[in-house]
Amino acid sequence: MYLNNMYLNKGLLLATMAALTGMLAACQREPALSPDVQAIKDSGTLVVLTRNAPTTYFIDRDDQPVGFEHDLVMDFAASLGVEVEFRLRHTITEIQNELAAGTAHLAAAGLTHLESRAEHFSFGPGYYEVQQQVVCHRSGAQPRTVDDLAGLSLLVIGGSSYEERLTRLRDTEYPDLTWDADPSLSTELILQKVWEKEIDCTIADSNIVAINRRYFPELSVMFPLNEPEELAWLLPKGADNLRDALHAWYDDANEAARITLVAARYYAHVEIFDYVDTARFIRRIDERLPAYRAMFEEAGAQHGFDWRLLAAQAYQESHWNPTARSPTGVRGMMMLTLRTAGELGVDNRLDAAQSIEGGARYLANLRSRLSENITEPDRTWIALAAYNVGMGHIHDARALAAHKGKNPDSWLDLREVLPRLSQPDYYRHLRYGYARGSEPVHYLRRIRNYEDILSQQLALREDTGEAP
Repeated sequence: MYLNNMYLNKGLLLATMAALTGMLAACQREPALSPDVQAIKDSGTLVVLTRNAPTTYFIDRDDQPVGFEHDLVMDFAASLGVEVEFRLRHTITEIQNELAAGTAHLAAAGLTHLESRAEHFSFGPGYYEVQQQVVCHRSGAQPRTVDDLAGLSLLVIGGSSYEERLTRLRDTEYPDLTWDADPSLSTELILQKVWEKEIDCTIADSNIVAINRRYFPELSVMFPLNEPEELAWLLPKGADNLRDALHAWYDDANEAARITLVAARYYAHVEIFDYVDTARFIRRIDERLPAYRAMFEEAGAQHGFDWRLLAAQAYQESHWNPTARSPTGVRGMMMLTLRTAGELGVDNRLDAAQSIEGGARYLANLRSRLSENITEPDRTWIALAAYNVGMGHIHDARALAAHKGKNPDSWLDLREVLPRLSQPDYYRHLRYGYARGSEPVHYLRRIRNYEDILSQQLALREDTGEAP
């Protein structure tokens, strides 16, 4: 996943808010859209309100829109046979106001099913479970209960599910609970304020926290504020047949595991958070990467990879140490075996430039050897797994996936069967036999995690004029 850093750019935020004011005025003059399914099909366009954020909608490295909400909406629109017009809005208040005014067909913006919203909107099916979490700086306030929040500077989005939850807690059990609410801010910006120690704590959904604490590793989850609840799309009140169409789509997509596949694409590699490793990696972006960045850029351009992916892979292999050595004899920045280095014409594995170019060329070769049925991004992910475990074991895993009725061209399905290559009941029947099949799964998860963090850290440095 490649995150758009627009929500962190404070200068751009001001310009964006000014532009939104104009857009909102224009929206007030727009005629209301019919939420009738047949009317949507006749128009050929589904109009959707969303936010620019890593959990909803952002622009990837190929300048294409992606995101968890984006991909689900595109799948739903395909079921109707229509195109999608996404309208980006900065705040929840703007999204709800425009939907209530009838200028969009639905809102897909990471919104939870609240009683207060049910008074004005209908809901689609719940599609992802989240939990509100109290988040503070690891070197600051350390509340462990709601009582401990009294007296702390607590900031949340105005008009959000977070504020509604805090209001309920104050009115029922904790009369001393106080907070500030700002409807103009996003959860991501408030988390950054916690990281910068401008405020003590905030409340955020668990999926948003999981992604953002990799960029701001000093964020610490204190305790959950509620029981898990489901995200759902908002619809105009009375949009009954659109709601029915959503439920029909959801049942089909859920049965076919398409929703699971989309969730895995954006969240599977952020499940495990290691503060020490993440903080060390961020330091080394400044301390070690500058000496090798041009080498990664050149190798990436030559072999068709984003240089940040190669840099992330190299960090997983050697922590950007060109003289690294493993007990098994692999050496250098890209940890090439002696045999592979010889086949690639790398005569000095400890030469960083040779190692990086050789590793990139080897990865490109692995990618080219995969079945033409495998498309991106799975193609690159599976090639990375082959770099770690060997192409023979990838062939075995694909055969096993097909035997189990899974998709051998999908990394999500291969990720499930690879660990079985270490089990006798499976590997004794496979051509290449035993393998530590869990290793490539962890290997790829860490590379994707490092790449995301690197992309975001580079964007932050560009915003402040600091380029490693």
